[in-house]
Amino acid sequence: MAATMVSCWGLPTKLQTLTLSNAACKPLSFSSNTSSVSLFSRGLVSVRPVQMGPNRQSIVCEAVTTKKPDSAAKRARQSEKRRVYNKARKSEVRTRMKKVLEALEALGKKPDAQPEEVVPIEKLIAEAYSVIDKAVRVGTLHRNTGARRKSRLARRKKTVEIQRGWYTPAPATASSA
Repeated sequence: MAATMVSCWGLPTKLQTLTLSNAACKPLSFSSNTSSVSLFSRGLVSVRPVQMGPNRQSIVCEAVTTKKPDSAAKRARQSEKRRVYNKARKSEVRTRMKKVLEALEALGKKPDAQPEEVVPIEKLIAEAYSVIDKAVRVGTLHRNTGARRKSRLARRKKTVEIQRGWYTPAPATASSA
């Protein structure tokens, strides 16, 4: 609710007396024989006591506009929902990448590894690519971040294949410019 602070002196002079229902921080009310008291009944003006210091009290008058409630609460709910959703997606991406990297590391350290042992790792890589692509598509990850992570997985796989001799990169051709 948007509230505008106004001085009690700015209230209409038609309000004759100020009565305190209880001095122990209960709401204050004005009494008057005019129609300006309807401001209080409609909730447009509110008055409340405020403790300013140990021996000092003051009265605060607020004039409240009658508009829809502020949308900040809704935005906070929406952003919290998105944060939880995005956190789960990012966690899944990291988990899939970690599984692939651990499998490639184990394959790299294995002394009697065969080229056929890359096939299950390629399936893990395909699953990781799928999860990364979905995260990029829904906006959880930036497309460059997704491309970088996919590239990292492909480079690690290629490194293991080169170390094992299962893949030989084509020699770089010198292009004449």
